[in-house]
Amino acid sequence: MTRTDAELNGISLLGNKDTNYLYDYSPEVLEKFPNKHKENDYMISLNCPEFTSLCPKTGQPDFACINIRYIPDEYIVESKSLKLYLFSFRNHGDFHEDCINIIMKDLVKLLNPRYLEVEGIFTPRGGIAIYPLANYAKKGSKYEEFAERRLFNNIERR
Repeated sequence: MTRTDAELNGISLLGNKDTNYLYDYSPEVLEKFPNKHKENDYMISLNCPEFTSLCPKTGQPDFACINIRYIPDEYIVESKSLKLYLFSFRNHGDFHEDCINIIMKDLVKLLNPRYLEVEGIFTPRGGIAIYPLANYAKKGSKYEEFAERRLFNNIERR
């Protein structure tokens, strides 16, 4: 199955050779396209091993691997827009936990997925590594119980 022009409407970053890299938090750069397989439950995993943000107190850089996993409903995030969005945190000052929750909320707002989680595996600074995980499940769906289990299983993994 190929995508129609209507399905690709709104995808402006992919294939654009004049990419504008944003250096401060920019959720408006996120783009989506229709999920052609919304009758299926399937998980999409995205990995950003080179995430950077700034400590809001010291201004020093924080480095992390960001893992995003979601079960789409109507829409899928366009990966180049996600790359530029995550890059926009480069000069953004926020604590690790805030970055992860902001990313989760922005993706939920964009996609309205069945389930979504964002995990940050931050490089230790001062001898402490921080691994926040934030997740979301559609209210009243079968995914709510999974989200709760997943959140508490994450605690036990570390």
